[in-house]
Amino acid sequence: MTELKMENKALNHKITRLGSYLAKDFAKFKHLYIMIIPVIIYYTVFHYWPMYGAQIAFKDFSPGKGIWGSPWIGFRHFVSFFNGVYFARVLKNTVLINLYGLIFGFPAPIVLALLLNEIRSNIYKRLVQTVSYLPHFISIMVICGMIIDFTAKDGIVNDIIVFFGGDRGALLLKPELFRSLYVSTDIWQQVGWGSIIYLSALTAIDPQLYEAAIIDGAGRWRQVWHITLPGIAPTIVILLILRLGQMMNVGFEKIILLYNPTTYQTADVISSFVYRKGLLEFSYSFSSAVGLFNSIINFALLMSANWISRKLNETSLW
Repeated sequence: MTELKMENKALNHKITRLGSYLAKDFAKFKHLYIMIIPVIIYYTVFHYWPMYGAQIAFKDFSPGKGIWGSPWIGFRHFVSFFNGVYFARVLKNTVLINLYGLIFGFPAPIVLALLLNEIRSNIYKRLVQTVSYLPHFISIMVICGMIIDFTAKDGIVNDIIVFFGGDRGALLLKPELFRSLYVSTDIWQQVGWGSIIYLSALTAIDPQLYEAAIIDGAGRWRQVWHITLPGIAPTIVILLILRLGQMMNVGFEKIILLYNPTTYQTADVISSFVYRKGLLEFSYSFSSAVGLFNSIINFALLMSANWISRKLNETSLW
């Protein structure tokens, strides 16, 4: 009993010290705490509170009965998804699109940032940055409309193909081209915006390192390889970990706006499958089970990538 009282006393002392520290910190940085309140409210309302509804993945949910009134059925929806005819297709498409995006899309902002860093004309540099940033701010509806028009049978892409001796065809109706079109247009849309972080990281590199390298006779490629890339390596690793944590995510908006029944075999991903099942077929519990499975896989990938990175180069999210 004496030891328990001593432990409780020590715990109360730590809580008191923590409360005192937080009170002093709030008094010192109260404006920063006030500024973060909207962010906390946003994540609480739109990210954490909805987790309460994830339990319908284990129930036969009926809107009339509500969450608590719906009967509990365990893992039936998960088993149905795993044994379903579309499981292999949507899983394969999701992984492949993300894998192509990781291989070709992840290095693209790094390359653009390195190229922009070598430009000496500020006017030309700002022009390139502005042009590369613009697609990020265009509505996804407009982007998809442009893609549909450009890849149509009488679109500009087909004009270029015909110019080089090819045949016209509606490119978005060809299943074998959907993944390539999706990934390439996604790179075009995000490469400029993604380069901002790397450009910021480049400004933190000590210019004296380049001066020393020039004195030693190192050329531009040597400087990039031995100074620039190691200098932004921690940033690359952190963003790579975050990217690996989203390997099972593909935005359903762009997929739904671009795909059609003829391209389902290569275009249908988990998010679009959840959309059809949940909103179009009203299978709320089944779609929640699929979404929960997707989130668990993403969480496992994020934890694994962070652990491996921490073991290999001591750079990690936590």
